Amino acid sequence: MDNKTTNINTKQKNQLKKFGTIAGKIFGVLVVFAIIGWLSLHWVVDYIWMDSLGFKEVYTTILSSKVILGIIGFVVFFISAYFTASWIRRGYVSHFNKSQLPAFISNKKWSRLTIAGLSVFVGFFGSSIVQGIGWELWLKFLNHTSFGIVDPHFDMDVSFYMFVLPFIKFAVFTLLGLAVFLLLIEMGFYSPYQMYRKSRMAQFHMGVTLGGIGLLLAAVHLLQPFDSLLTNEVNIFQDSVVHGLSYTDKVVNNPASYVLAAVAVIGAVWMIFSLTRGKLFAMFLPIIVYVGLVLVAQGASVIVQNYVVSPNEFSKESPFLQHNLDFTRAAYDLENIDEREHPGNQSLDEAMVERNQLTFDNVRINDARPILDIYNQLQTFRTYYQFNDIDVDRYEIDGEYQQVFLGARELNTSDLPSQSKTWLNETLRYTHGYGVAMSDVNEITSQGQPEYLLENVPSEGVLDIETPQIYFGEENAGNVIVNSEVDEFDYPAGDENVSSRYEADSGIPLSGLNRLLFSINEGSFRMFVSEQLNEDSQLLDTRNIVDRVERIAPFLEYDEDPYIFVKEDGSLSWLMDAYLNAESYPYSEPHQGDESYIRNSVKVEIDAYTGEVNFYAVDTDEPLLQTYQKMFPDLFEEEIPEDVQSHFRYPIDLFKIQAEMYGTYHMQNLEVFYNREDYWQFPTEKYFNEDIEMEPYYITMKLPEYDEEEFVLMMPYTPRNRQNMIAWMGVSNDGDKYGETFVYQFPKQENVYGPQQIENRINQDSTISQQLNLWSQGGSEVIRGNLLAIPIEDTVMYAEPIYIESSNETSLPEVKQVILAYGDEIVMEPTFDQALERMLGLIDPDVDVEEGDEETVAPEEEQALGESEEMLEEISSLFDNYQDALSSGNWEEAGAIMSEIEDRLNENE
Repeated sequence: MDNKTTNINTKQKNQLKKFGTIAGKIFGVLVVFAIIGWLSLHWVVDYIWMDSLGFKEVYTTILSSKVILGIIGFVVFFISAYFTASWIRRGYVSHFNKSQLPAFISNKKWSRLTIAGLSVFVGFFGSSIVQGIGWELWLKFLNHTSFGIVDPHFDMDVSFYMFVLPFIKFAVFTLLGLAVFLLLIEMGFYSPYQMYRKSRMAQFHMGVTLGGIGLLLAAVHLLQPFDSLLTNEVNIFQDSVVHGLSYTDKVVNNPASYVLAAVAVIGAVWMIFSLTRGKLFAMFLPIIVYVGLVLVAQGASVIVQNYVVSPNEFSKESPFLQHNLDFTRAAYDLENIDEREHPGNQSLDEAMVERNQLTFDNVRINDARPILDIYNQLQTFRTYYQFNDIDVDRYEIDGEYQQVFLGARELNTSDLPSQSKTWLNETLRYTHGYGVAMSDVNEITSQGQPEYLLENVPSEGVLDIETPQIYFGEENAGNVIVNSEVDEFDYPAGDENVSSRYEADSGIPLSGLNRLLFSINEGSFRMFVSEQLNEDSQLLDTRNIVDRVERIAPFLEYDEDPYIFVKEDGSLSWLMDAYLNAESYPYSEPHQGDESYIRNSVKVEIDAYTGEVNFYAVDTDEPLLQTYQKMFPDLFEEEIPEDVQSHFRYPIDLFKIQAEMYGTYHMQNLEVFYNREDYWQFPTEKYFNEDIEMEPYYITMKLPEYDEEEFVLMMPYTPRNRQNMIAWMGVSNDGDKYGETFVYQFPKQENVYGPQQIENRINQDSTISQQLNLWSQGGSEVIRGNLLAIPIEDTVMYAEPIYIESSNETSLPEVKQVILAYGDEIVMEPTFDQALERMLGLIDPDVDVEEGDEETVAPEEEQALGESEEMLEEISSLFDNYQDALSSGNWEEAGAIMSEIEDRLNENE
């Protein structure tokens, strides 16, 4: 009985053991598949998302290049690690007795498994490096387009430096890093028991690795002369006046690179022979020689730079300065700037105003920064609406070309009451913003507020908005689900809310497997089980438009200021500028970091309702864009709808870079360029009561050479350390002239007031400064708006709005006055038209004044003027008394005087 029981128990144990083994294997396989599935989930989700937008070819191109490079990287790193580890094991096995070695080395099976496991780890590490960094370099290398411009030293096309050289350097440095890593591993394993001295196998192994390092180091030195065209560094201590190849590079550094390349190869061979023959001290000789030559080369570079170049810098560097000048101008497209003369006359009169009436009608007396506060207080209507930005654009309104401010009314669910922040509300109901607000840049109401052209919800005004819902915008909004069983909030209407349904088909269908995949990706179990979703439900993923375009095309650099516009069909879309940058344009001075080339060859349109994205190629002749077109042939469109193209704006960021570079590189006389004798810089202005560097601004104006007004982006220039205006740069934004850049230079023998000089004159004007001080003392804040230089035919005038804002948190900034400056005259009036009329009266007193009318109104004007002067004198005296009382600490008397000042001001409103 006991034997039978024992046999049964043994049989059961064997069966349980067998079952456990099978179950363990199944569980292990499931775990592996679960890990692989989890890691690949984002790839699948990204593919579905890109496919829903029509960009799956872009995704598969990037993914396939990463996979190919990842495999190459894995194979190279795996084989190198496996070969190295196996050689080390053989060295140990041949050098030691089996009893002296641990089991994982002496046992062939376990050692192979251990080596394979470590090699796999190294392989994955190398794969991540190669595919993560190299995929774009690899694609550019395979698809690069020639620039048709060769450098004057090596006679290589610019494309070699921008596309070929970066990939070669990446490959060489990756392999060099791998070789050094393997050498360190070998040194670590061969150091115990001095195997590097006693084992010929260890010596030979390290010799092979050293030989590889020597060859790769030689390759690095052979590439260095090409790098000399990409930097101004001549040695570790000094920079050259030239960006690109310099005299010291040509005479010392580049020859030294070739010598060091030869020494690296010879030294590697020497070290191999020395190591295999056991002459360990002889191994250090090539290292000493190599390091010594590096120091000698650096020392020679310092000596030549200090004692040959510096005393005769201009004569030695002249040829290289010319290359720096020419190639930098080409890299930033400065050579196509049209240089023109501007006489800077004092010729403003009524006839000129009439000829340029549209220019004066579009002078921007409102500023975007105060306007944003006003929009958010007067045009949001509910706390969860928000204007993130106010943009400048232009439209044909009632047949007239008009510059406007425009803002999108987006939804911000973070401002919902806490009890309303449910998954259903934030994901299914509150899904979109609604409409836009638009106002005139020039017109204001009697209260100093902007004159709206589009306002309220639903939108009312000069344009018909057929699709006002904004599902995609600048707001960092979360993903939402449309076409569910829940109606979506549209806009408030009295005590009720109007709802709508999503009518597009551009989201990701949440049917079948998609629902499970995206529920896991979103980390939302509710999405998977909710009964509010149906077969028609769609997920709108990545609704922030900047994140959206970066997810589609991460290889482009995008402007941080998208702007919304109204299309001809009444729908809303966003426009973004995409920049094509490069770091390796020879002889070109970088504008930021190592970036020495930039173009705005791509415009991106994002539909605010559907989220559909279009990448428009606007400069199809640009080689970097052509390279990207070869890489991604289905990404870019060349046919641009007219209603989209009409709202293209030349980007401020690019214009600022070009204008800054032009401040130096407009000097084409080599000696003047070398001495920076005619350096131009951006002027300063007083904005929001602080002195800041002036920013480029859009202006509607008529250029002297043309008959019609156009939308121009412009920036004034002042000379270094001086405040007078020396020139101004502009770029056209309309029609076929889009992108045409020009510079108007003023006569150097005449003084044209610059922005800061105008600001100083405003401060020094006793009447204006006293008025501003009085307003600021009365519990209000005076805000100085942007000072705009306005070129008009052969003359220039300035305009600056003055805002008043009370200290109350809910107060609205109001345009209280407008200051105009022209020549030696400065006026301040409540409106732009009044200021212009007064200015015309000062510079041409007879304008539009008939003798009869003048006799009738003159006494009244004289009496009013006398009363005004008398009031100003009285207020000035009171203000002096007020300051004296403050200085003596008599606060009660000061308060009484201020009350009296306010009463006198109120009497004359």
